[in-house]
Amino acid sequence: MGRVFATVAFVEALTWAGLLIGMYFKYHAADPTPVGVKVFGPVHGVAFMVYVVVSVLAAIRLRWPWWAALLALAAAVPPLVTLPLEWWFKRRGLLSAPLR
Repeated sequence: MGRVFATVAFVEALTWAGLLIGMYFKYHAADPTPVGVKVFGPVHGVAFMVYVVVSVLAAIRLRWPWWAALLALAAAVPPLVTLPLEWWFKRRGLLSAPLR
């Protein structure tokens, strides 16, 4: 489950980056185009929802403390925060299966 969480966290951050780039081209480029937002908006929406579901499942299966589960859910809101959170969780051992 830890690998799934890491993969989904990376995809969520990647789609966030794509959406941010699309927003730049829509609102700040010399020749504005909404294509990036039209493409990455729905893709990021799906990635966000998958990240939330995987975070809840990982919290249950990997027996995260309550603060880790809340932090994982909160990390999806600001752009690109799921990557450093995933790295930190990996260092703390939260992405490996709990010992029985």
